[in-house]
Formats: sequence, C-alpha cells, structure tokens
Amino acid sequence: MNFPLYIAKRYLRSKSGQNAVNIINFITFLVIVIGSAALFIVLSGFAGLKTFSLSFTNTFDPDLKATPATGKFFTASPDQERQLGELNGLASYSKELEEKVLLYHREKSHIAFIKGVDQNYNQVTGVDSTVIYGSWNINEVQGVAGLAISNLLSVSTDQYRNPLMVAALKPGKGFISPQSKNKIYNELPLVLSGIYAVEEGLDKKYVFADIGMVRELLEKDSTQLSGINFKVKKEDDIPKIKEGISAIFGDAVMVKDRKQQNSSLYKMLNTENVATYLIFTLVLVIALFNVVGAITMMILDKRQNSKTLYSLGTTLKELRRIYFVQGVLVTSLGGFIGVVIGSLLIGSQLLFGWLKITPSLAYPVEFQFMNVLIVLATIVVLGIIAAKIASSRINAKLIAQ
Repeated sequence: MNFPLYIAKRYLRSKSGQNAVNIINFITFLVIVIGSAALFIVLSGFAGLKTFSLSFTNTFDPDLKATPATGKFFTASPDQERQLGELNGLASYSKELEEKVLLYHREKSHIAFIKGVDQNYNQVTGVDSTVIYGSWNINEVQGVAGLAISNLLSVSTDQYRNPLMVAALKPGKGFISPQSKNKIYNELPLVLSGIYAVEEGLDKKYVFADIGMVRELLEKDSTQLSGINFKVKKEDDIPKIKEGISAIFGDAVMVKDRKQQNSSLYKMLNTENVATYLIFTLVLVIALFNVVGAITMMILDKRQNSKTLYSLGTTLKELRRIYFVQGVLVTSLGGFIGVVIGSLLIGSQLLFGWLKITPSLAYPVEFQFMNVLIVLATIVVLGIIAAKIASSRINAKLIAQ
C-alpha cells in the first residue's frame, strides 16, 4: 500500500487529543459539504430555468428558419418551393409574411406585428398549443392575438360586430401630403378566433392571420415572403438540411437553427450561469481557506508523530505527501457527500415539487450529470491547491522543534 496514503487515511479517521482541533476539522468538513451542495443545487436550478425559459420560445420557433439576408422580404419561386419539397429529411415547411402594423379597437390602439401564416404553420411550430381562449382558427376573416394585445385593446374572441382593425402603410415612395395622408393606409377587420399566452413580450408582439389576407393588406404578390419555417424529421439532420436550404436560395436568405434564432437569449442565460458559477466558486475558495487552516492545525497537532516518522526514515517529501493526501481526501469526500445531498434535494423537487413559484407551478430544476462533474472537479482542484499550500509548511526546522 502507498505509505503516505495509508498514514493520511489513519489521520483522517483518528481524533485529535485536543478538542479544538476536532471542532475545527468538523467545521471545515461541514463547510465543504454545504458549499458543494449549494453549488450543485444552484447549477441545477439554473439548468431548469434555462430549459423553462427556452420552452416558451420553442413553441414559436421552428427547427430551422429562413429569413431575408437583407431587407424585410425575399422571393421564393415555384421552382424553389418544389426543390424544398424534395429535400431529404425535411418533414414540413410553412411560409410566412410579417410586418409591423397599427392595431386599434374602438378608442384604443397598439403597435404590433401581423404574421401571415399558411395552414402548415401549426405543424412546424407548437404555437397552437398556447391558445388559452377560443381556438386556433386562421382563415380569411379570423386570426389569433396575444393575451397582452387582448387586454390592451379590450378585444375578445368572436367580436363580429366590433372586430379588431389592422392598419398597414401602403408601399410607395415620396412625401405624405395633407391631402394624401388618409390614403396611405390599408385596413382590414380581423375577428379573433383565439387568444394565446406565452410570456408578456411575445403576448403583445404578434397577431396571426391568414397569409393571403396579409398579402392583400401589404400589397405583396404570392412569391414574396418574410420567412419560411422548417420542421425536420431528425435533429441530427439539421446541419445537412441547413446546407440544402442555403443551396436552394443562395445568398438571398439566412438559415438559422433554434439557437441562432434566439442568440441573445442563449447568451444571456449562459452568461448568468457562468457568473453564478464563478460567484459560488469564489465562496468555495474562501471556504477552502479553512482547509489550509485545518491541515496546518493538524500538522502542529501531529508534530511529534511527524518527528517519529522522520526519525524512522520518512523523508520530508513523504511527510508533505501525507498531509497533502489528507487534504485532498477531506475535500473530495466532502464534495462527494455534498453532491449526494444536493442530488437528493433536486430529486425531491422533481418528484414532489415542494418549492413553488406559483401555487400551481413548481420551481424548475434539472438534474444533469455534467453539473455533478463540474462540482466535483471544482472541489477537487480547489482542494488540491489548498492541500498543496498547507502541506508546504512541513520543513526540517518544524520537525526539529
């Protein structure tokens, strides 16, 4: 058996003759356990929040989306649509036409976007599952609006006598004169068949309508689009399908996956996760100073034992190794126990949802094996540094005293 490891394990199990040293060792071990458990719980909580936040956008965002490389619109010819239909791995696609419009209902108004979609739209996205009032029924006279829009304009479903009015600027150039200002808008009435609710930002942003109706409102032809949404059969095929779509449309469009469609949200969530990890790691760094102090106290407490071992032929390097291994064992064992405790708490939250955001919504957490590795690696690395610092106190002068 490795001699330093054997002695370190004996020291780890044995108690000191001085009660103060035992108390310091226990507190040090407890701090490591609590710190590692806290780090794992926080990382699991942020993983759950990330998944929870992205679930909102995933209902709106398709697997892939083609948008204009420049400007607001691009052209999709019948031949290009035929090529899309022949693309291997593509389950379905949906065309859309989007523009900023003025919504008004009686005395109230609101600026939002009208999104003209075809019948395939709810096959490539899950937006129809977010409807909380009415139904997802898109046709020549009906559409779906967000809950915030409904509240702002005091408009509800099936208001045929007082429909929601949509006004869009007519395309053209030149100045607007006092005589022509009443002729620069196209207007259409829209009866809401349903109201969706996801989160406030999206709920006040979109009104969904039939793409043919929106074409008439914006005075666009059947080949002009603001985007094409794609659903793939297998996620592994996304890079290949992305290249295929780019080959069909060339430089006219940009093809984005889910992460690219919400790049700012992903960056924000990842930045928050890293910042939280660094903050808790700093707390662990401060806590592991206790390890340095505890090992130093152990060195002083076991000075006579160290002197005996030195007299029996143990080298200074081996003596340093003993206390170094002891420090690594203490931190590793404390980190492992902390992760086990954290895992049990996360598991209980997943099973029972004892911590609530609202009376009906449990705080989202997610158990990830990667977080286990991150916490253990952090504890072990910091423990090695702390143990190395403390064990370096062993020298010939200390042994001779």
